[in-house]
Amino acid sequence: MNSHATALPAPETIVRVTLPNGLTVLVRENHTSPVAVLQGALRAGAIQERPAQAGLAAFVAGMLTRGSAHYDYDAFNAAVENVGASLTVAADIHSIDFGITSLAEDFFDLIGVLADLLRRPTFPAEHIERLRQIKLIGIQEREQDTASVAARRFHETLFGRDHPYGRAIDGYQETVSALQRHDLVDFHARCFTPHGAVLAIAGDVDAQRVVETIAASFGDWSTRTGDPPTFNRVRNPGGVRTHAPMPGKVQSDIVIGAYGVRRADPDFYAVRVANCILGQFGMMGRLGERVREAQGLAYYSYSAAVAEQEDGVWFASAGVNPDDVEAAVDSILAEFARLGSEAVAAAELADSQAYLTGVVPLTLETNEGVASALLNMEWYGLGLDYLQRYPSLINGVTAADVQRVAARYLQPAACVVVTAGPEPMDAEEDAAHRR
Repeated sequence: MNSHATALPAPETIVRVTLPNGLTVLVRENHTSPVAVLQGALRAGAIQERPAQAGLAAFVAGMLTRGSAHYDYDAFNAAVENVGASLTVAADIHSIDFGITSLAEDFFDLIGVLADLLRRPTFPAEHIERLRQIKLIGIQEREQDTASVAARRFHETLFGRDHPYGRAIDGYQETVSALQRHDLVDFHARCFTPHGAVLAIAGDVDAQRVVETIAASFGDWSTRTGDPPTFNRVRNPGGVRTHAPMPGKVQSDIVIGAYGVRRADPDFYAVRVANCILGQFGMMGRLGERVREAQGLAYYSYSAAVAEQEDGVWFASAGVNPDDVEAAVDSILAEFARLGSEAVAAAELADSQAYLTGVVPLTLETNEGVASALLNMEWYGLGLDYLQRYPSLINGVTAADVQRVAARYLQPAACVVVTAGPEPMDAEEDAAHRR
């Protein structure tokens, strides 16, 4: 096997070029299989839509594969499906994300298809209405899922719908219903630009040819440098508890947490390790061990620390029997308090650090994993040697660091508690139910 394919991507094995219009290309050759993968992102997303337009970025992303200057809907599908490839586009808060997976022999043609979709979409009216109906059905289904409702209410409670971190990326019935074709056209014209965009490629390709092909397809794409979107950092009072009533459901879902850290925060790695201990390692960490296994209070229980560019959240989620909501909430909050008040044992800390460092080489065994890592490194300005430095960043976290960040960010009294499911029974109803 090619030694480059088994070693971690490093500065000497990554080709990095920034075009004059601000688009950056990263390529890592891997000639062990005849496949190539591209993962990329434009710096346009839900942050650039008004609250009344919630879902606009996602709508635009969904329309890109439904018609462009040189590929109508049928031609696009033929170009991709006839060669057994995939080409996807999706929206996130800060980005329009896209990807290609194909045989290496078809890869360069698909770069041309991708460029046409991103640069010259036509937004055909009949497909706008088809996609709108699909999205409205998806929103209806989302509103019937207890886990989705709890997660959405949690973010809305922390940030509010006026903040991009508090809105549903797919929007709402009223906002998606109101979007018009000119809204989509305007968003594309205003927000789609190569400046700051990243294309990361891994696979059986020649790096120089990749750069030349991308330059030919994207190099004359003009850069618009308008004012970047800005929004205030929100800090609503904590200690809030809300319930979303969903009659007829047999399960309740819980989301408990608070504001976390943004990706560039110095506490990022300490929070990552602490979160692994709390609700990720093994059978979902302490939450899985205590709340689910030992106490039998949850069907599932885990934690997540999500670090965005401007802010973050740290929370626990659980699916429970409606009768066990209160006990499960108390148990999760107790684990928050324990992590912040007691030093984690050396063995437990070492196990989580070994997991977090050991999983990285596994994710890099595929071209998809390599392309994703390259994109992440460039997007957040981590440096081409990030994968070499990552183990020391994780292993440098101490037990005191874990206790400190847990005490700072997961204060039980300051947490937001959101539940979604049947209305809780009062004492009389509960007694009758148990009889």
